[in-house]
Amino acid sequence: MITIVPLYPELLSIYADRGNVRVLEQRARWRGLEPQVLPVRFGEALDPDRADVILIGGGQDRDQVLVADELRRQVPAIREALAQGAALLAVCGGYQLLGHRYRGHQGDEMVGTGLVDLETVAGDTRIIGNVLVDCRFDGVQRSMVGFENHAGRTTLGPDVEPLGRVVAGGGNNGEDGTEGCRAGRIVGTYVHGPLLPKNGWLADALLAWGLDRRGRPSQLAPLDDELEALAAQRAAGIARAERR
Repeated sequence: MITIVPLYPELLSIYADRGNVRVLEQRARWRGLEPQVLPVRFGEALDPDRADVILIGGGQDRDQVLVADELRRQVPAIREALAQGAALLAVCGGYQLLGHRYRGHQGDEMVGTGLVDLETVAGDTRIIGNVLVDCRFDGVQRSMVGFENHAGRTTLGPDVEPLGRVVAGGGNNGEDGTEGCRAGRIVGTYVHGPLLPKNGWLADALLAWGLDRRGRPSQLAPLDDELEALAAQRAAGIARAERR
């Protein structure tokens, strides 16, 4: 069994983040892994011993503010799960909440979890459009595609590795060419749409980490990803065309 734990899905699923849960669940089921989805609702506590893959999605600004305090209270449990080998994927607003803080246009500040050394400030314009990213992930060159729609400008700390380099799109801040972050088994990104249907390699990496955490073999049987590959190829072409 592998347990997938979306945090506050009733508040943090504005960009079809439920699709990421479904992809993980189905790719695990196709391999006979008996996936279990255990959402943590607002006001509930995360059980670190039961969380193999943790998901934090994106939300409306007001919902992110509401969730921020609650999420900070979960930090000890999240750290414990990570220490045991769990994986964590945070997308868009969830990605911003991984950091120390988010500063708004008026100087208002939303304090994050501090799980990753990064900070975000509000930009004057939104970064919107299809995105293509080159990722060097565990020694393998990968392409990541999806959609971005964010006003935040995220800067990584000096020791934080970006998830990838932008080929087409804005990425973390529209300036330094980075997209997302990778810190151990934490993956943060602005790419949604949702993210995982077109990027099965990343879904499989999260599942493999979750299995490894349970002491189970993490070498996953290959799946027929022909349709997923075609969708990703098409999305990459659209991203390149948009940014010419």
